[in-house]
Amino acid sequence: MKKSFIIALLFAPLSLTAQVMADFNVVPRPQECLPQKGEPFVLADAQCVSFTGDEDMRRNASFLAEYIAEATQKNIPVTEGKTKAPAISLSLNRKMTAQEGYRISVNRKGITVEGATPQGVFYGIQTLRKALPYAPAAQIQVPAVIINDEPRFGYRGMHLDVSRHFFGVDVVKQYIDRLALHNMNIFHFHLTDDQGWRVPVDKYPRLTEVGAYRNKTVIGRNTGLYNYDRYGGFYTKEQLKDIVEYARQRYITIIPEIDMPGHMEAALAAYPQLGCTGGPYEVEANWGVFDDILCAGKEEAFQMVEAVLDVIMEIFPSEYIHIGGDEAPRTRWKACSLCQKRIQQLGLKSDDRHSAEDRLQGYFMKRVEKYLNDHGHKAIGWDELLDCDVNETTTIMSWRGQEGGLAASEKGHDVIMAPTSFCYFDYYQTPEEDWSKPLLIGGFVPLDKVYSLEPAPETLSADARKHIIGVQANLWTEYICDRELIEYQILPRMGALAELQWVLPEKKNYDEYLARQKRMLEIYKKNGWKYCVAAFK
Repeated sequence: MKKSFIIALLFAPLSLTAQVMADFNVVPRPQECLPQKGEPFVLADAQCVSFTGDEDMRRNASFLAEYIAEATQKNIPVTEGKTKAPAISLSLNRKMTAQEGYRISVNRKGITVEGATPQGVFYGIQTLRKALPYAPAAQIQVPAVIINDEPRFGYRGMHLDVSRHFFGVDVVKQYIDRLALHNMNIFHFHLTDDQGWRVPVDKYPRLTEVGAYRNKTVIGRNTGLYNYDRYGGFYTKEQLKDIVEYARQRYITIIPEIDMPGHMEAALAAYPQLGCTGGPYEVEANWGVFDDILCAGKEEAFQMVEAVLDVIMEIFPSEYIHIGGDEAPRTRWKACSLCQKRIQQLGLKSDDRHSAEDRLQGYFMKRVEKYLNDHGHKAIGWDELLDCDVNETTTIMSWRGQEGGLAASEKGHDVIMAPTSFCYFDYYQTPEEDWSKPLLIGGFVPLDKVYSLEPAPETLSADARKHIIGVQANLWTEYICDRELIEYQILPRMGALAELQWVLPEKKNYDEYLARQKRMLEIYKKNGWKYCVAAFK
């Protein structure tokens, strides 16, 4: 045999006859995976992706065909109706009770994905997608198996702040794609803050004309040094509706946030008469918490808030709207004659735990919540609202730790867990000695810490545990200004988050999770997504 021929054999690609087995050890781990007797299904034999049902099911079938082509280079046609040919079949099964649950059945004749709803089928599709190796279709076998799966929590979220740094529609859609891959169903869209206002309001055009742009941005961690380039931007209503539809097609609800009464410097720069002092104000160039907030003694401030919420409710059909309520200093209210007059009119009193100004914020938030309720929506607020006597109907997002959320659940509030020490993905993933690049806000939330969170501990009463409706991670963007750094900060931690959102606690195992997460890296790489390699060390 010639030497050149031997070398060619050594470096030749694998023969298409070599078989690679799909692997259902995916992220998040299915609740039940039962191997079956019998031969596997050969993916190359699939004649079509068939579906029965409505337009949502047609779209599901198209998504699956796209995922298969991405992984295997095999283009499988989508057909409507049942078929006797070897196929991947999608169908609804009304006997199934879990609205987001699904069943995958594989034998030598084909693959069936079914659910009580198209959304459940979609999650089955994601599991099948993640099980497929990146290889030519002729090599791939899918083992005979039955998978029964459903999520632990109904609220499975990720947050993105577009106020500190602004990201275009394409970047937001890519973010939504990552949520879909990880079986998440909520996108918390933080649209306004001191450093920028990102949604247009016809009655208040200066919110975007002025509030969407800052004239300088601090360099580093509030160094007193600035970049004096004008920075900002905002979405049109049409762009926001397009993002909403893009998310809806992937069974993701967008919960918009308009933070109030604090974090309103951008709005005050546009309409200074809405503050206690009348300004002047400017769109904030620094990071942090600021004394100037909406004046609770002025009806004009409530009129602006209601006009903004009218637009938000027009664009976003979500049941919930996030109204913030965090980090609202009472400094201006204490010195404001109008705020003090409001306190007297309402008969608000201080006690050993709350000031009269705390009570005034409670009045502010309850009034805003009532406006939402009157228009068919519910309110979510940060856990500072527990200091303000808000209504039991307010859903609490617990960020300063778990303690506030646990206490709120015992009081009857629905609670979303998003504590900084587990779920702030703007924090570092590696220890302090590795904090050379990139420059971030600080903190340390490694992969195993994310995985270790128990959102509804057994120390809670049974009734309180029912009020822990879900988990969310937050990505604040003071120090995150481009798409690649977004990816780097959320990946691979998003996988650990997906596990604790989906998997029952008794089935969690960190070492097993790590092996499954490393398989996810193939998909990250295929999509060109950056991720933190050091997170695995």
